[in-house]
Amino acid sequence: MKKLVLLITCFIGLSVQAQSEVEAINKVLYDYIEGTANGEPERLKQAFDENFNLYFVANDSLRVWSGKQYIGNVKKGRKSNRIGKVLSIDYEGNAAVAKIEILMPSRKRIYTDYLLLLKIKDKWKIIHKSFTFKNYPK
Repeated sequence: MKKLVLLITCFIGLSVQAQSEVEAINKVLYDYIEGTANGEPERLKQAFDENFNLYFVANDSLRVWSGKQYIGNVKKGRKSNRIGKVLSIDYEGNAAVAKIEILMPSRKRIYTDYLLLLKIKDKWKIIHKSFTFKNYPK
């Protein structure tokens, strides 16, 4: 009986730890989503590692966009017409991957972001972003 209680206690402890890690990752993801939507570059600086870049395909070629330029394009207080949500989070240890969907009605596009995160000095940071988009059906 003692072994069963110990096993259940260990399982509950691991479950609580996993839940808190997902919550911490989710907070970083929403700092990104809400920071871009609400013109809050400081939230973006908290969410992204200072050396991150964005990767995408244009004209059938790989393009790289500086993360510093990306954050620099978000002006304090200037809201954008973006609606984002987290679709999935997967993590193991100090590495995670997330999938985000961003609806941009003004451009009639839906963006899908794939984000890589690492936990550095007990803080999750987005270190890489790749994205694609599709136009809405008219």
